[in-house]
Amino acid sequence: MWPAVVLTLELASVTTAVLILVGTPLAWWLARSKSWAADVITTIVALPIVLPPTTLGFYLLVALGPYGPFASLLSLFGLRSLAFSFTGLVIGSVIYSLPFMVQPIRNAFRAIGDAPLEVAATLRASPLDAFFSIAVPLAQGGIFTGAILSFAHTIGEFGVVLMIGGDIPGKTEVLSIVLFNDVETMQWNNAYTLSACMLLFAFIVVVATTLIERRSSRRFS
Repeated sequence: MWPAVVLTLELASVTTAVLILVGTPLAWWLARSKSWAADVITTIVALPIVLPPTTLGFYLLVALGPYGPFASLLSLFGLRSLAFSFTGLVIGSVIYSLPFMVQPIRNAFRAIGDAPLEVAATLRASPLDAFFSIAVPLAQGGIFTGAILSFAHTIGEFGVVLMIGGDIPGKTEVLSIVLFNDVETMQWNNAYTLSACMLLFAFIVVVATTLIERRSSRRFS
């Protein structure tokens, strides 16, 4: 089980880091934009919430496979396919957990309002300075919530990682797949132990996000 634990934590950490870098500016644009394109992007970002994980995993498997639309691009880097690899798992996890990062941060940016940014503008702060010195510190509760939810969501992934990564021990076999294999082979003691640990982890995540949201709501009240 320990190689799967290490692999799962590594996958969740890398995915969360990528999502913070990608999701924060995306959430800022979605929170501030009045364009119709923002509604379209919001819908696309939210799709993994309602889309069956196996469906998303299937499309990713086709897209990242040796005959997918990105095959020519991958060949430039000496790669034939990203399917059944750790990189493929990261790409799938980033797409699957994107709404869990973007939505809390977008809501936090919206809660800030225009007043702090208008004050920063009167002090001749550039939009970039206002973003890093005003918006990001005020929205840190949403950023922390998004990071925790994304990390936990990646820990619990099953359908997407099974489709895009398969079940390769030490390479793509994460904890959710180990649990499935334990149940399938009737190793009930291992399944009970792993399920209990994941349940406890989920409980801690929910408590942590609740406390962060309560603290953030007090800040803006």
